[in-house]
Amino acid sequence: MTRRSWMVVVLPALLTVAPASLLAQRPAPPAVASNGGAHADGQVGTIVIAHGAGPDWNAQVEAVARTARTGGPIEVSYLMGPGAKTHRFQDAAKRLAEAGVREIVVVPLLVSSHSGHYEQIRWLAGLTDTLDEVMHHHLHMAGIERPDVAVPIRVTPALDGADEVADIVAEHALALAEEPAAQALFLIGHGPNSAEDYAAWMKDLRPLADRVQQMTGFRDVKVGLVQDDASGDVRAEAVRRIREIITLQNQVTGRPVVVVPVLIGTGQISLEKFPADLAGLPIAYNGKGLLPHPALARWIEARVAAAW
Repeated sequence: MTRRSWMVVVLPALLTVAPASLLAQRPAPPAVASNGGAHADGQVGTIVIAHGAGPDWNAQVEAVARTARTGGPIEVSYLMGPGAKTHRFQDAAKRLAEAGVREIVVVPLLVSSHSGHYEQIRWLAGLTDTLDEVMHHHLHMAGIERPDVAVPIRVTPALDGADEVADIVAEHALALAEEPAAQALFLIGHGPNSAEDYAAWMKDLRPLADRVQQMTGFRDVKVGLVQDDASGDVRAEAVRRIREIITLQNQVTGRPVVVVPVLIGTGQISLEKFPADLAGLPIAYNGKGLLPHPALARWIEARVAAAW
């Protein structure tokens, strides 16, 4: 058996992760829906804002948002991709204000609060007047701008190693494992560009890895980031480091290493880039992201509840 033959990549099934019934219900633009919950007076509106990608990826965000019970109307917005122009932040805020909410809570569906995209969200909410020129340009190209509404806007933290992420990652890891107690697990993520943000991401992800190990019983659990948007040399070094760790895990256990992405959705990064980065390694991998797991809806609810 060659080393390459150990690599398990299940791609076709993941290209249609969201059920067809959910994709058919995808609103464009999204209508305001009132989601009952602990605060069912409808006075707090929610904007779930994500990076954005293709229609299938976006449909999973919208499916999760529809099932969240926040007690008020929920809108979905995107920062990039084809959905950004049709799901603009200012339009979502305007619809909520017109629906009569007294406050808007913005929930960033991002892996980390330490990123340029999180700063975009803070800028849109009026929490900072400083924004990187490139990040500002991205918003401008999609026609996204600050909303003109007379309603207070709050921004919650992103996922940042939340318990719900640990639950989902543990579930995905166990589904790929043959014998967790004898195998190692590697959690792979996108990551930021700067060293400072890298350290902040890892500060959240290392405890997450520890919790996943406690939940699943894997012999060893490590985490690494490819720094996907960094310069070519920086990304290449990050991938080399990840490959070295996975190789050592395999040498110690003598078993294929289970690799699980810590990404919001299943898409190009998890289905194309990561498999290319890990090619030839003895791993079990299917590229499945966090969406559309129902635990993310519970996370949205918790973020909104904690915001007021």
